[in-house]
Amino acid sequence: MIDRFSLNRRRFLQTTATGLLAGAVPGLASGRAFAAGGLTVGFVYVGPKDDYGYNQAHAEGAAAVKALEGVTVVEEENVPETVDVQKTMESMINLDGATLLFPTSFGYFDPHVLAVAAKYPDIQFRHCGGLWQAGKHPENVGSYFGYIHQGQYLNGIAAGYATKSKKIGFVAAKPIPQVLQNLNAFLLGARSVDPAITCQVIFTGEWSLAVKEAEAVNALVDQGADVITCHVDSPKVVVQTAAGRGAFVCGYHADQSPLAPDKYLTGAEWAWGNVYTDFVKKALAGEKLGNFVRGGLKDGFVKMSPLGPAVSAEARNRFEATLAEIMKTKYSVFKGPLKDNKGNEVITAGAAYPEDAIELESMDYLVEGVVGSAS
Repeated sequence: MIDRFSLNRRRFLQTTATGLLAGAVPGLASGRAFAAGGLTVGFVYVGPKDDYGYNQAHAEGAAAVKALEGVTVVEEENVPETVDVQKTMESMINLDGATLLFPTSFGYFDPHVLAVAAKYPDIQFRHCGGLWQAGKHPENVGSYFGYIHQGQYLNGIAAGYATKSKKIGFVAAKPIPQVLQNLNAFLLGARSVDPAITCQVIFTGEWSLAVKEAEAVNALVDQGADVITCHVDSPKVVVQTAAGRGAFVCGYHADQSPLAPDKYLTGAEWAWGNVYTDFVKKALAGEKLGNFVRGGLKDGFVKMSPLGPAVSAEARNRFEATLAEIMKTKYSVFKGPLKDNKGNEVITAGAAYPEDAIELESMDYLVEGVVGSAS
């Protein structure tokens, strides 16, 4: 946690002296003068670090970096996806001497990361998401992400055994490809247990909107859904509301089991500690950092929450067997024959999309059995 003096100093200089410092003293602008033989790494979060979700998962990764010798970590939370993030990154470079930055929120990339990276070509920026493109974006920028739809498929298996109504629910922020992958994978996991299961989805339109998330959960439960999961920044409201209504829940981003210990089945979590420490160790060794870094469960980018007490022995056996298969093979969640929820064939019989298939980057449909619309 950054102390209050550091935060106040940073915010003061963001609006007064940062531009003067960078322009008047070019040697300081690179940040290397502050490194003192070690490495200073900056993490920027769009929300609070203890949100039981997206930001907490990244903060847990930053905590793993703090344990590395020769590394100083600076962090700032609640930084919006506006020019404010540019000021924060420049502050970390000019005041703290950061030479490796992890601006973690999806909306930071364009134009904010790209703008700051152009001003500081000696600083390395790695952004969470799939937006970096070779030949289009600067070489001092890169992206990293994980195949977390594998975790949502396993969530679906747990949900498939837990549901009595054969109706499960999904609270989603926006119908972008990554969200649709997770939603589709969740239902496919459940339908591998029982093909009669359907999934109702409600899109809130925002990554973090507690009131709409609670309303969505209540609407799903009212329509008969008895297992709920989500893709929003902080699943806290979804988990607590669903459990309060008597529904089982599957988590996302981080471990939410403390919020609903009796109703929590399992959860798809990020394992950013592995990813961040690998980046930092490479930087310490003077090695080139990857520009397009990806991995799944077997690569240590994703992990599963422990199975909860409500998971039956039969469900546990199926879950663990599928997890073991994913860990040792290039497992395909999306395989044919598969139709979308409008009756169109999207994957032919015998075909399959491996975990890193380019088709997943542009997924724009909901699979058969999803009640809702991606448009």
